[in-house]
Amino acid sequence: MSDTLDTLENITYEELNEGDSATFTRTLTEDELVLFAAVSGDVNPVHLDSEFAAESMFKERIAHGMWSGSLISAALATVMPGPGTIYLEQSLAFKRPVRLDDALTVTLKVLRKEPKNRVVFDCDVRNQNDEKVVTGEAKVIAPTEKVSLKKPRLPKITIES
Repeated sequence: MSDTLDTLENITYEELNEGDSATFTRTLTEDELVLFAAVSGDVNPVHLDSEFAAESMFKERIAHGMWSGSLISAALATVMPGPGTIYLEQSLAFKRPVRLDDALTVTLKVLRKEPKNRVVFDCDVRNQNDEKVVTGEAKVIAPTEKVSLKKPRLPKITIES
């Protein structure tokens, strides 16, 4: 018996239709914020230093804008179209800050299908209060062959204090 949470299955170019939508949700933890800073090299103190951030326009630490953008990438790669998707373009407009423990939901909606297996998606990212955080459009090459595979296991990485 296969657990669907452990399986990645794509949606091929032929199966996609204008108006189709899918969601992906993730919560920003302290570990993810710090690890994103480490991986990206963006160590702006507004993300990492509570005292510095308290004096900023946000009055507290906020997430990197590209953390929200990376959730769009994850949604495209794992949900719709899923495995085999090739990311080509992305526009992003950052509407409001993301704070620790915010739960963001990415909603992807097929805007149009183009020649050569290209698909353009509307990307809408909202927090747990249904407030718009990021909007944009993505263009991908959708997979043409159906695949279903076991989701790779990642190591659990935490920050030691």
